Amino acid sequence: MKRICVVCAIALTALTFGTLSAEAQTRSEANRLAQTSTPPVITFDLNRAKNLARQAAERANGGLTQYRAEPSMHGPSTEAPYVDNGDGSWTFTFRGGAPGSSNYTTESVVTVNSNGWVVTMDYNGSIRN
Repeated sequence: MKRICVVCAIALTALTFGTLSAEAQTRSEANRLAQTSTPPVITFDLNRAKNLARQAAERANGGLTQYRAEPSMHGPSTEAPYVDNGDGSWTFTFRGGAPGSSNYTTESVVTVNSNGWVVTMDYNGSIRN
């Protein structure tokens, strides 16, 4: 009988701490998400739009053997040079040039609409002032 009580006490203790631990993780996760200014879905869509814009510029400028976009188009989407047009589309304005060179020669302006993921090359040419 004494063994059964000890086993029950251990089991209840484990269940109690397990529940508290899971609850703490849930609250921590909720706090982290609440502090994030951009919801994950929008960040995912923005990242997809950034990649589509960069890939459009790569194709328009001869492919990866001829052209590479500036580093901001390869990093986090929130650090890319873009404007949220407020209608489900983003316009990216970025530079690029020969692979391995930091001397950019081309400016690309690409709009990506999340409704159907339509990509429009607004400008692709010499760098403008």
